[in-house]
Amino acid sequence: MGAIKSFTDLNAWRASHKLVLAVYQLTDAFTEKEKYSLTDQIRRASVSITSNIAEGFGRQTYKDKIKFYYQANGSIFEVKNQLIIARDLGYIKLDAELLILCNSAHKLLHGLISTSKKRI
Repeated sequence: MGAIKSFTDLNAWRASHKLVLAVYQLTDAFTEKEKYSLTDQIRRASVSITSNIAEGFGRQTYKDKIKFYYQANGSIFEVKNQLIIARDLGYIKLDAELLILCNSAHKLLHGLISTSKKRI
């Protein structure tokens, strides 16, 4: 891969974007009564992952970048928690593919954080 010119070039953002799309597709099947609670919450948390990666990328110092990357990391855990809740409520079957997406996004984001820390 060439030089990273945009946040969309970051592997952590790409993996997280796949997770966002999967979350949106998955939550389409949630009941109408969950539209403004769990559906909205899990969607906002998943979008927060990619949004914080993008915002961090746009920051000037690595210290600032890392702060937003950690925010994104927290949102990944929030999504995992909400997926478990959805599973326990019987809205979804938490399959391996979705967990793989979460774990992949987490690992790549951790790598981005580690690499950024080395540049401080």
